[in-house]
Amino acid sequence: MRLSLVIGTALLAASTALYAQDDKAARRQQLQDAHAKALKACEGKPDSERRACVQREICAQAKDPKACQERYAKAASVKAARDKAAKACEGKQGAERGDCMRRETCAQAKDPAQCEARIKEAAARRDKIREACKDKKGDEYRACVRSERGKS
Repeated sequence: MRLSLVIGTALLAASTALYAQDDKAARRQQLQDAHAKALKACEGKPDSERRACVQREICAQAKDPKACQERYAKAASVKAARDKAAKACEGKQGAERGDCMRRETCAQAKDPAQCEARIKEAAARRDKIREACKDKKGDEYRACVRSERGKS
């Protein structure tokens, strides 16, 4: 009785995991198909027009076109803020450039103090991972980093 229960539970867990992988693969394929279709529809246009055209085509195919447009707008504003910070920090190198980029980026945020705290927390997490994996190389290092990220 117990053995059949254990086997049944294991089969159920395995089938659920396989279904999730199939669903993820199907969604990835849908996205690739939509992107390919959008690229084909916008073929032959100059770069700036092509980007806007691809965005329109992809969002037209989305389940929620308005949300899609909002995601693109948010990504564009993030890119603009990063470009503005990079321009302000031009000529600086190393840690000085990193500090400058952090200050400039957070100065443009809605809540600069929260932005600073989040960046410092991420840096501390990154340093902890580096310390834990410092004696490893190659694939072993990458596996260690993935493992450490999973812990936090």
